[in-house]
Amino acid sequence: MTTKRSTLLDKTPASPSTSDLRALFNGRVIAPDDPRYESARTVFYGGIDSRPSAIIRVADAGDVSRLVKLASEHGFELAIRSGGHSSAGHSTTDGGIVLDLSAMKDLQIDLEEQTAWAETGLTAGEFTTAVAKHGLAVGFGDTGSVGLGGITLGGGVGYLVRKYGLTIDSLLAAEIVTADGQLLHVDDKSHPDLFWAIRGGGGNFGVATRFKFQLQKVDSVYGGMLILPATEDVVAGFIAVAEAAPDELSTIANVMTAPPMPFLPAEVHGKLIIMAMMVYVGDPVEGEKVIAPLRALATPYADMLRPMHYPEMYPPEEGGDYHPVAVSRTMFIDRVDRSVAETILNHLKASTGSMAVTQLRVLGGAMARVPVEATAFAHRKSRIMAHHAALYENPAEKTTHETWVTNFAAAIRQSDEGAYVNFLSDVTEAEIRAAYPGSTWERLRKVKAKYDPDNLFRLNQNIPPKK
Repeated sequence: MTTKRSTLLDKTPASPSTSDLRALFNGRVIAPDDPRYESARTVFYGGIDSRPSAIIRVADAGDVSRLVKLASEHGFELAIRSGGHSSAGHSTTDGGIVLDLSAMKDLQIDLEEQTAWAETGLTAGEFTTAVAKHGLAVGFGDTGSVGLGGITLGGGVGYLVRKYGLTIDSLLAAEIVTADGQLLHVDDKSHPDLFWAIRGGGGNFGVATRFKFQLQKVDSVYGGMLILPATEDVVAGFIAVAEAAPDELSTIANVMTAPPMPFLPAEVHGKLIIMAMMVYVGDPVEGEKVIAPLRALATPYADMLRPMHYPEMYPPEEGGDYHPVAVSRTMFIDRVDRSVAETILNHLKASTGSMAVTQLRVLGGAMARVPVEATAFAHRKSRIMAHHAALYENPAEKTTHETWVTNFAAAIRQSDEGAYVNFLSDVTEAEIRAAYPGSTWERLRKVKAKYDPDNLFRLNQNIPPKK
């Protein structure tokens, strides 16, 4: 899919100048002449070198509305950034304007209702730390620095997925600025079509400025990291145990080449391991019993499982200079038996990247009990989410690693042809449609046509409006 890119750099008479923008947004504009520009234009993933004509750190929904109206009127490309973790680079733009939500961090917790209104500039880690003071949580992903906007709109698959479902399963309402600049309150009674679409449909329909979440009671958990040797039997056994476990246990198994982590013996570095992150929600004594079969699969290289407060699952983030460059593919699969495990390990061994990884997330539980048609996330019945990636340093090697990851995904493709939209990179329409199979795609296109007929919000895994 291609779209005509009209930007502020066109210098048409009607386009607002940098000085006009600075007057409109009261000093919140970062342009190329600003000493903060190089830092402000940088996103999480490396290899993305876009140069927006301006970055506007909006202060509130009013700022968002004004900027959206300007983009609609003048036709410049508008990128929306919450946490800046889009692997496709959709959090920035070449020549257009970045609407940066990172200054919008208001959080209002209602302990009586057990709900929270959260602005979308908050990160998952910031939100989790704040509500944990009251023994509460919402399930997001596995990384604390992601913004609430992106992870929520795409679904949200993390450490609480089997116990409490996807992030969107805790979403009660939202405030959205649509393409005409209106701020809409959406829930199951007000604009229910839009509320359905934003629960999995990504940023196609507007700029989410606030979310209302149902908070879950999550205080002490039993969890952390377990590192095991990766053999065919151990990989297959891990998935079998995780699938058979009660809903209270959610696991993320990273089958990978061991990096030189200080708590691993030097002789393990570079070997294939399972670096498993897991959370058992409930009595830690019972959690230890549930996790015992995983410990018994092999002698662990490292065992950091213990009772903990839930926010401890989000470790300190890498420094600001950490910007990994990677190629990746995301998919759902039905099973990981010994044969599939062997295929995974053989492909990881064949990678020439600085690190190769397959991440396996066992699904089911609360996520699967929500009807498929209830939200735009159409993969409720998928059993395992797999994500393959190779990290590398030399840009000239990109094609080599792309070929590797494409062949890898093809080698373990099974009956489930879906994809998780939050893990998709810059892909074709066919691959985006894998994230929205069947009637979900057509229904989303109709909602898109109603709320964004001119496709203003196109820097995303784009759903074109139904004409």
